[in-house]
Amino acid sequence: MTRGTKAAVAGSTLVVLTLLAGSMAAPAPAPAPADRSAPPMVPVASLVAFDSCTDALAELRAAAAAAVGPYGFDGGAVLFGDRAAVGAESAARTFAAAPSGAMPEDAGPEYSTTNNHEAGADEPDLVKTDGRRIVTVTGGVLRVVDPATRRVTGKLELAGDDPVPGWAEYRLLLLGDRALILGAEMMSGPAVSRAWTRPSGGATRLVLVDLTGRPRVLGTYRIQGSTIDARLTGDTARVVVRSMPRLEFPIDKDGGGDQGGDRARTGRNRAVIGRAGIGAWLPEYEWTTGNERHTGRVGCDRLSRPDRMTGTSMLTVLSFDLTADRFGDGDPVSVAADASTVYGTATSLYLAGQRPDRAGIAGRWQPTMEDQVTEIFQFDIGSPGHPRYLAAGQVPGWLINQYALSEWAGHLRVATTSGDVWGEGRTSESSVRILRREGGSLLPTGVVGGLGRGERIYSVRYLGPVAYVVTFRQTDPLYSLDLTDPAAPRVTGELKITGYSGYLHPLPDGRLLGVGQEADRQGRPKGVQVSLFDVRDPARPNRLDQWHQPGAWSSAEHDPHAFLYRPESGLVALPVEVGIQLLRVDGDTISEIGEVTHPGKRSDGWRMAVWPVQRSLVIGDVLWTISEAGLLATDPATARRLNWIATT
Repeated sequence: MTRGTKAAVAGSTLVVLTLLAGSMAAPAPAPAPADRSAPPMVPVASLVAFDSCTDALAELRAAAAAAVGPYGFDGGAVLFGDRAAVGAESAARTFAAAPSGAMPEDAGPEYSTTNNHEAGADEPDLVKTDGRRIVTVTGGVLRVVDPATRRVTGKLELAGDDPVPGWAEYRLLLLGDRALILGAEMMSGPAVSRAWTRPSGGATRLVLVDLTGRPRVLGTYRIQGSTIDARLTGDTARVVVRSMPRLEFPIDKDGGGDQGGDRARTGRNRAVIGRAGIGAWLPEYEWTTGNERHTGRVGCDRLSRPDRMTGTSMLTVLSFDLTADRFGDGDPVSVAADASTVYGTATSLYLAGQRPDRAGIAGRWQPTMEDQVTEIFQFDIGSPGHPRYLAAGQVPGWLINQYALSEWAGHLRVATTSGDVWGEGRTSESSVRILRREGGSLLPTGVVGGLGRGERIYSVRYLGPVAYVVTFRQTDPLYSLDLTDPAAPRVTGELKITGYSGYLHPLPDGRLLGVGQEADRQGRPKGVQVSLFDVRDPARPNRLDQWHQPGAWSSAEHDPHAFLYRPESGLVALPVEVGIQLLRVDGDTISEIGEVTHPGKRSDGWRMAVWPVQRSLVIGDVLWTISEAGLLATDPATARRLNWIATT
């Protein structure tokens, strides 16, 4: 492997831009912002409860019929068959068949925790530790490792009755002696000989495990739909599931004949929707405890909708007390809307979906990037039990990920990119909006726009009243923003360098670490880079040092859970290619410690490949790295191997 290169950044390569016309200038105090206008706010969203199942069915049918086209729902996960169906029956039959932690003073060594976005809102991952044990879910197996003896002390197969266990993906949340396993199962639709089959959305499978002694299953839970994400606040885990209407649309039995053209196909699809019952939209679930088995369906009294809906997706939030000995029904709450991003704090849960604005479009959906808006729903999760709906709002553009959202001092900050990013005209620009809750609406308070014209957001980090935004096309502007006054947010500084940072992590003493890609002047990626920024002066952000490995990449660019930083030692651990690269940040410099790789190889179908190392954590003075092949104990100061625990 080509080794990394470390380069101090010469003054000639650091450019602080003024905010007037984007022209380069010598470092100087930032002038008053130029045109920072932004696309206007779109109409405010709100949630409305249905009066009855009859009303809910009528509105869902109408919305779905307006959205369907000749080949189903654009972008939706639906099943096409050679016969029409009423909706839910076949699916029903299938169903029926960056902080660190420390233990109390006498409980054990200090340890690292999952690199979560917000304190008090734990996020699921493939490994967790409480300092006295390491719990992993890899290869469809839960394992418990004692870090003191460096032995596997417990093991539990998670496949259950999943017919294709290799398709399942697992993550976990850990609370005391309880682990909640989140799995994704692909559900098979009816076998048809002349049909184009698309995924029906699959199912979410949850397993509650008791870790006292040998791991044992306390209960299981299944619900139709795929898991978006989950958060653990206090003793309560909340799981967000996205489901699609279970409809089978007919296709031409000859495999592609005209059969009357698109208009006729759309008419036949609308007829399927018109015959569908409410069960086509409301998710069904089942849960088990011991020999008990219970089934149910989300009730119409638990369903709400925004002012405008498509009838093509459903969001359901489940709530589970992890101190209980059984699951229960999950206390579900559903919204007839779509979302792809979950953002949570200790007291609030936000669901955000980047969807095109379909106003004025009936029967055919032909959105452009300029049409996109982000719809946001806020729930109160400050108390146990199901979340309580608080407010909803909409902003132009789309989110890069949950780090584009931040709740602070009673406001929600939202960073989005609007416009055409990929076309010849490149009309895109990015903005940060500040919203406040009034009644049931999230209303705009202030906005700063005009960021990165012709580019898109690659990363965002909010630190109290300050935000850092990276946009990129050919070069990487790092913007620093002052959000102290919600009514008048402003850009305070800008640094333009080659490459980009896909993830930003705060360090002590006014420094910021960026993980991303170096690039040439035309924007072509040139390998993974780690950049150390000095952001103590908001008018003059500056890159202090850079580590670069040509031709390589890191999953930490898009998966913050893969990133580890220990402030007491300056250790940085992140995946690079198939190994974990160990770096040390000391003052204004980045130095290289070494690389950690795992033994063993696997077949990827046509060659033998090394198992990639996915995660790292620290317990006491030992670094643990995790892959599908096993766990490796390492000295983080030297990258020297201490002990290998094979799991394959």
